[in-house]
Amino acid sequence: MDSATYVGVIGAGECTDLTYKTAQNLGFEIGKRGWILVCGGLGGVMEAAAKGCVEAGGMTLGILPGSKRNSANPYIRIALPTGLGEGRNLLVVRASDVLVAISGGYGTLSEIALALKAGKPVIGLETWEHIQGIQYVSTPDEVIEKIMKFD
Repeated sequence: MDSATYVGVIGAGECTDLTYKTAQNLGFEIGKRGWILVCGGLGGVMEAAAKGCVEAGGMTLGILPGSKRNSANPYIRIALPTGLGEGRNLLVVRASDVLVAISGGYGTLSEIALALKAGKPVIGLETWEHIQGIQYVSTPDEVIEKIMKFD
């Protein structure tokens, strides 16, 4: 592993205000610790987590589904356009040391499955329930505690 832990934050491109705030708080905690935040680079949970990370002085990597860098949300510091559509989900998983699923739809579910298949730790916060292999938690603080065990 590199000197920094790469934390993949996966979740839907649209979310409620409460979920946005939760993801933003988690992103802040990730950035505060000097970890690299990896995400799909778009809106919703991805934007919120990236915003929090940047507010804490952290680094964000957005692995984009399209072919244009400027499609990234404004909090992505390194935008990687792939042109792969949902296929980029595999790259998000492979670039991450540990993944955190917050809320999410079928795209998030695909990333959870790919991560578990790859043997990557997956922490679930208000996400798909009853999936064997996910380490479920109730708060962003509990997420951070779990990540620290892999750091």
